[in-house]
Amino acid sequence: MRIGHGYDAHRFRDGDGLSLGGIRVPFEKSFLAHSDGDVLIHALIDALFGAAGEADIGAHFPPSDDRYLNIDSCVLLAETRDILKARGFRIEYADMTVIAQKPKLAAYLPAMREKIASVLALPPDRINVKATTEEKMGFTGREEGIAAHAVCLLNEEKPETP
Repeated sequence: MRIGHGYDAHRFRDGDGLSLGGIRVPFEKSFLAHSDGDVLIHALIDALFGAAGEADIGAHFPPSDDRYLNIDSCVLLAETRDILKARGFRIEYADMTVIAQKPKLAAYLPAMREKIASVLALPPDRINVKATTEEKMGFTGREEGIAAHAVCLLNEEKPETP
């Protein structure tokens, strides 16, 4: 059994909404990022790679590679799932926290959970998504951006023996 932790943060820019947890969240800003900037999915990808002893998201999907320009982060999550499976790992559980003063996210959390579970081919009860504020402290509290933490649990698949 292996545990991984991931973290990501992106600043805001003027825009027309956020990709967060694999869904579109209405907001007057968007993320300044090479991909769609989905901090929640990025933190989860780093947690998954970390638990598998792999390099981080930037090594697997480098921002210098135009194949990843504006890419939907759920595509990257699906590729991560496939990489881990090929290396003999099974995703057991993931727990994530989004840190944002705005927008308010409570109404979107169930859809995020469902989307992430779907991409990972897991039952929704094996995914948990929460949101919190930093009580107006730090860059998220000043509404300059959003951050996310993720932890996950992987199991190594044992090859069947005759």
